[in-house]
Amino acid sequence: MKKVLKLLFVFTFVSIFSLQGIWGNPAEASEGEEPDIRIGVVPSVDSLEVGAVGKFDVIDKETGEVLLTGDNEEVQVELAGSSVVKTNYRLQVSYTTSNAAVADWLHLAESNGYPTYVEDYNNGWRLLIGEFPSDASFAVRNAFKNEIVAKGLGASDAYWRLITTVEGESTIKVSKGETAITTTNPIQVVSEDLVTIDGKKYRGIAEVGFNSSGALAGINELPIEEYLYGVVPRELPPVPYGELEAQKSQAIAARTYALSNMGKRGKDGYDLLPTTSDQVYGGFDAEHPISNDAVDGTRGIVATYEGKLITAVFNSTSGGFSANNEDVWSSDPVPYLRGVPDAQRGKAFEHVPSLEVFKNNSNSKSLRAASEGDFEADWSKYHRWNFEWTAEEMSDVLSASFNTEVGKVYEINVLERSSSGRVLNIEFVTENGTFYETKDRIRTTLKYINASGNQASLLSTLFHIEPVKDNNKEVTGFKVYGGGWGHGVGLSQTGAVGMAEKGASFEEILKHYYQGIDIEDRY
Repeated sequence: MKKVLKLLFVFTFVSIFSLQGIWGNPAEASEGEEPDIRIGVVPSVDSLEVGAVGKFDVIDKETGEVLLTGDNEEVQVELAGSSVVKTNYRLQVSYTTSNAAVADWLHLAESNGYPTYVEDYNNGWRLLIGEFPSDASFAVRNAFKNEIVAKGLGASDAYWRLITTVEGESTIKVSKGETAITTTNPIQVVSEDLVTIDGKKYRGIAEVGFNSSGALAGINELPIEEYLYGVVPRELPPVPYGELEAQKSQAIAARTYALSNMGKRGKDGYDLLPTTSDQVYGGFDAEHPISNDAVDGTRGIVATYEGKLITAVFNSTSGGFSANNEDVWSSDPVPYLRGVPDAQRGKAFEHVPSLEVFKNNSNSKSLRAASEGDFEADWSKYHRWNFEWTAEEMSDVLSASFNTEVGKVYEINVLERSSSGRVLNIEFVTENGTFYETKDRIRTTLKYINASGNQASLLSTLFHIEPVKDNNKEVTGFKVYGGGWGHGVGLSQTGAVGMAEKGASFEEILKHYYQGIDIEDRY
């Protein structure tokens, strides 16, 4: 039987950054007044604790009635009533905006007897199939995935998600000692001091409401400038990146992102998540005097293009040349998200780092000495890096990525590069066939083996790869020489630090990485 799911709290096991929603402004904030913003700091649970570091009231948000009081403590909040909370694995196979595609897929899936799920998302639908308990083994889930792929109901890039749903009527129970009060409305903690949610301190108000699945969501509501106090130091740590102009550029980028995405997750009762899905937010304990000064020194300032807030994406380290957005994601070109060098060497393709540039670095994991005026090289240990696989490791990595035994890997060929030098198309020639991948998905396909023996996504697509051969010309492995960390689009955070150290202002930094923009006062 088909079930239609609203957006739920999700643990994704393959990181996919879709720009199908990021280019829109769901509810762009109005000019002239600083808005409050709501952060889903605990997006989906069946119980949590809220309170304050001083005296506080717990009020019914709808009626204003004081339900409980407290002082430097937390009260228990639980999901009550006849609701049943379930957490299951579901296999996400596709996203589409086509009604016809949804209908065709549902018909095929249900005719084969599979439970199907359609999740309303960003003016389209995510298609999910199957239902397995949260303790289902990988072997069981992988066998199901192979079956789904074989029947044409999904592709090898389908991935598992743990999704929490709530069935039945939900109410909230607030408890302090022997006292318990039940309400069907959201509750808020108001205090003249810092509030707490599951022991973590925040400015503003703590709220517990229902998300779109009926589970509880712990929400921090506060003025956007105070929110930025907890964002900027998490996105660009003041230690060691304490250059004030770089911190200001990060503050403006983060403010612009927040304002342009107000209401993005409104179905779940809040605007943004406190993670890399939106912006990392650490609350009060993350604050630092340098980043607070950067926020205060740029109050209300945003980046715009043709009068509209830009999509202020940013990344750790570009590797020497930032990327055009369409070279990384499946999206139309954005005029201000153009690839630029991280130093004053011009934009010509010959200035994009070459294999020789990567190989000739004396320390490709930690470049901290000034080099040809590079903005990043002084600051990021990921400006240059390298990794090496054995033949067996590469076979295992690709077999896991493509969900089939590829056997020996004979060749890895870069078929196309962007103007920033990033790999656009790559092919893997193996014993059991030739496989292809494109753009930023290459990072999750071509994983490296970290010090713990686990597979991790490649740091960026700005790389060159070569076979390692023995004396008999047999391939014994592969070595990659790369640069940068992240998608490479927009502001390079370590590049901003390098520019600031060399005397650039926050406006110069932002106008370098976001081409053709204006800097404006929004409030």
